[in-house]
Amino acid sequence: MTNEQYQEAVDWLFVQAPNYQIDGEKAYKPGLDNITRLCEFFGNPQEKIKCIHIGGTNGKGSSSNMLASVLQESGYKVGLYNSPHLIDFTERIKVNGKNCDKKFVFQFIQKLKGLPEDILPSFFEFTTIMAFEYFYQQQVDFAIIEVGLGGRLDSTNIITPLVSAITNVQLDHQNILGDTIEQIAWEKAGIVKNKIPIISGDETDAVKNIIKNKAEKENATFIDATLLKTNLKSDLKGNYQEKNIKVVVALMEELRKLNFTISDQNIEEGLLNVHKNTGFIGRWFEFSKNPLTICDTGHNQAGLEYVFSQLNSIDKHKHVILGFVNDKKIDEVMNLLPENSEFYFAKPSISRGRHPKDYEDLLIGAKIFYKIFDSVQEAYLSAKEECTNEEMIFIGGSNFVVGEFLEKNLEISE
Repeated sequence: MTNEQYQEAVDWLFVQAPNYQIDGEKAYKPGLDNITRLCEFFGNPQEKIKCIHIGGTNGKGSSSNMLASVLQESGYKVGLYNSPHLIDFTERIKVNGKNCDKKFVFQFIQKLKGLPEDILPSFFEFTTIMAFEYFYQQQVDFAIIEVGLGGRLDSTNIITPLVSAITNVQLDHQNILGDTIEQIAWEKAGIVKNKIPIISGDETDAVKNIIKNKAEKENATFIDATLLKTNLKSDLKGNYQEKNIKVVVALMEELRKLNFTISDQNIEEGLLNVHKNTGFIGRWFEFSKNPLTICDTGHNQAGLEYVFSQLNSIDKHKHVILGFVNDKKIDEVMNLLPENSEFYFAKPSISRGRHPKDYEDLLIGAKIFYKIFDSVQEAYLSAKEECTNEEMIFIGGSNFVVGEFLEKNLEISE
């Protein structure tokens, strides 16, 4: 198999199936019928692996990668399923920090081409069954499965995990999940299963109560991670990671109760070596020191509030590169923009990418110093030219902006 053949196969996957990453809401196919039939077609690999299910609005990726790192430090072989990818499709499916084998992806896509015509999966359903099958073939000790969108009707919800967690609930994807925090919390609480412990990392009483009530109905133990006291730190540097660390510590305690061997040292070392163990990037990722250049994929209102608050705590003049997709409520973002900054708005290269000219009236109304660019790379090169070593650059607003920036500027070692 050549790289060309691999790329052609992945391109086929993107074209054949509706893909939320590219197409947005129209690609969302709620319900478990398709994934159930897909899993049956491939012999239900998800039933042959030990899974941990991670849901929530923000923090799913960070928490699942921290968890994977700790379990790897404990000597386990760990599968990790995250989305979306930043640079290459294989980032979505990893074993012990190593991206899914391209030959496996190529061969599996050939099998997908032979599916019965009455099974019409979405892109995410295709990738979910691919992850289950890869983890089964690799004989992982644990498969950490991140929810794609919501929970109740998400295709990952076909699994019966050892333990589940909901990191937090914030307003995001309201056009699909509901207009209120309560509605979204109800959807996310759909991953709570009969007698399976559920960990909640949300600090809001209304959210806690919804998850707790679902747990009671399912005879599932409810664990409130926000009550934990810990001084543990991680190499993932965003201030918001303190909340995610508590979720991971709570997950470890539940796994210990199931007689898995995880020492305190494993937890400490795992949290401090997430990047090394899992290759995770994109969350408060320090791209360079001179000038200080930070990337963060926070993209909804709550995520951007955390990120911009941390930016405001840095006493430097900032060059802030932002880009958004079509369904982003940009007026909400304008109220959050960091201080002491000049802004570079760019269009992400995907079809859902929104050109800043479409929302320039909001930029004018915000009374900020800004420039508009046709691409993320053009915006970065402009910011880099104007930024001194005493100042800093920030790149964010969307997974796609960060992915596009890293793909152009980060040397990826195969």
